[in-house]
Amino acid sequence: MINTVLVANRGEIACRILRACTEAGLESIAIYAHNDAGSMFTELATVAIPLEGETIAETYLNQEQILAIAASHGADAIHPGFGFLSERADFAKAVIDAGINWIGPSPKAIEMMGDKMTARMTMKAAGVPVIPGEEIESEDEAAMISAIVEASHRVGYPLLLKASSGGGGKGMRKVEEPTNLEEAIKGARREAIAAFGDGRVYVERLLTGSKHVEIQVLADKHGRTIHLGERECSVQRRHQKVFEESPCPVMTSDLRSRMGQAAVMAAKAVDYVGAGTVEFLLDSSGEFFFLEMNTRIQVEHPVTEMVTGVDLVREQLRIAAGEPMSCGNLMIRGHSIEVRLYAEDASNNFLPAIGPLAIFRPPVGPGIRLDTGVREGDMVTPNYDPMLAKLIVWAPSRPEALERMRRALDEFVVLGTTTNIRFLRELCDNSDVVSGNTDTMLIDRVWPNGWKPNYSQTSLDAALMVAAVSESAGLHRVQVHESESNDGIVSPFQTLNRRYP
Repeated sequence: MINTVLVANRGEIACRILRACTEAGLESIAIYAHNDAGSMFTELATVAIPLEGETIAETYLNQEQILAIAASHGADAIHPGFGFLSERADFAKAVIDAGINWIGPSPKAIEMMGDKMTARMTMKAAGVPVIPGEEIESEDEAAMISAIVEASHRVGYPLLLKASSGGGGKGMRKVEEPTNLEEAIKGARREAIAAFGDGRVYVERLLTGSKHVEIQVLADKHGRTIHLGERECSVQRRHQKVFEESPCPVMTSDLRSRMGQAAVMAAKAVDYVGAGTVEFLLDSSGEFFFLEMNTRIQVEHPVTEMVTGVDLVREQLRIAAGEPMSCGNLMIRGHSIEVRLYAEDASNNFLPAIGPLAIFRPPVGPGIRLDTGVREGDMVTPNYDPMLAKLIVWAPSRPEALERMRRALDEFVVLGTTTNIRFLRELCDNSDVVSGNTDTMLIDRVWPNGWKPNYSQTSLDAALMVAAVSESAGLHRVQVHESESNDGIVSPFQTLNRRYP
């Protein structure tokens, strides 16, 4: 039995988990650093406990402090969310050793899938197709360089160097020709050591023009492992996903069956329990290759929930309590798209932005969902990831879902800090996105010199401010001057969020 869940996370995912706990009739505990005092997630829990310390290492990554809070406040389960400690096998083991339920897979499964080289070897043994490449066991830099140079002749160019403990694009280098290989190995190794404390790097063939397609899996403690279909996550910038959807536009029933079976085989190979995601690269010929397994709930899980009707976080709670999953025969219904709203300047190499959320007005209407941990009046700081929200839509078909997303982005207004809303809106009009002909290089290919809007950010912010004032005054339309176009009449918010002609 589980009665009280401590959420070892913050922000949007903490809100998501805490609401699921409330709906499940469970007590909940939020933990927060001092700069998160008063945040939305702290108000959704039964009780919120402050963490001592200033840095992330002293607060959200402080295993001893989190376990002490769990023990002193009667938590009998811990949900790690994503990021932070969610894929730390040592934390999962410490939770279990303390007699507390761990809402996630076993420490062994986390460890095996967290080490990319071990994961590759495990998948090969299980019969799951992997990207052509070679694992390099040596940690000595000179020996590693020698081994990778030798392996590169067998793997072929272009190739990809990847950190064994990597994630989020860290410790990764694309190498087009042999003359750049040695320096790329050193750079990948330095970055891997700084990010993960592990300098091991291996090599894979770089598959160009491929789609990033992942399969959601769910496994309970009663021996049942299923998949819930796929998510297409090809549109990425700096190896970070931007635009996700389900189902994949090029998916067939046969391909879904084969990829789903491979994902279930991958989960069973490590005795997986809970919700997890098996990521693949899908090439134009229909071949697919194992990329990695994420042993946690994914940022983009809502699109799967929207098309299957399954509450994945609620299932995590059931499974951790020893109950069988509640999923029966599943059917993918309609189409769902998610975009990630970031506080960042898309026109300046997607650099993070800070500032107050002076106005934060999400869209509403049928088929629209917003997962967020912020609200109007909050301050965006450099302390944490700059993602503000996930905007998710559902519609009966993909064209209708795209049109609904366009409308939702047109109506989404954020003032006080720079966001990527205009970039996301333009992305929805891109011909490759509209046709479903996306791949992992789309953003680099369409905007090789970086994305630039057709207007200045300053003039747009000024126009939006005028629109906000005009709306407050009860006006319906407002005259604005745009420096790169003629004077024009625009309706508040909706038209201003669109690209000017």
